[in-house]
Amino acid sequence: MSAAGVRTVAFPASLVPELAQHLAEHAEAGRTGLVFVGARGGVLRRNNFRRIWLRALAAAGLDDVHFHDLRLTGNTLAATGGATTRELMHRMGHSSVRAALIYQHLVNDRDHQIAAYVDGQIKKGKRPPRDPSGT
Repeated sequence: MSAAGVRTVAFPASLVPELAQHLAEHAEAGRTGLVFVGARGGVLRRNNFRRIWLRALAAAGLDDVHFHDLRLTGNTLAATGGATTRELMHRMGHSSVRAALIYQHLVNDRDHQIAAYVDGQIKKGKRPPRDPSGT
């Protein structure tokens, strides 16, 4: 694991109650305890994860959601919220810009949002007079 893989990342305060409940009921104790554990309290094995994940999706009324989609959604929201390339790299634990640029590419329609915002501001106010020279 690279140095970028070990980091502290802020998350929405609205998730604190759910995270605290999960940690109290399902995780190992302590700062270094596992957040997700197997049925007997040990390391969650890859071959058991799918069954547990599908059960969790069913309980939430969801289907066709991959675990990695959570990362994709969080990073897309961060990019949409205006996170810089460096900030995305930190949040994702990457030491290169390649992955961060992928998430920023997903929000390329931001240019259209900016234009729509400017259009709304123009409509609120008076349009500037046109220069007879066309500039």
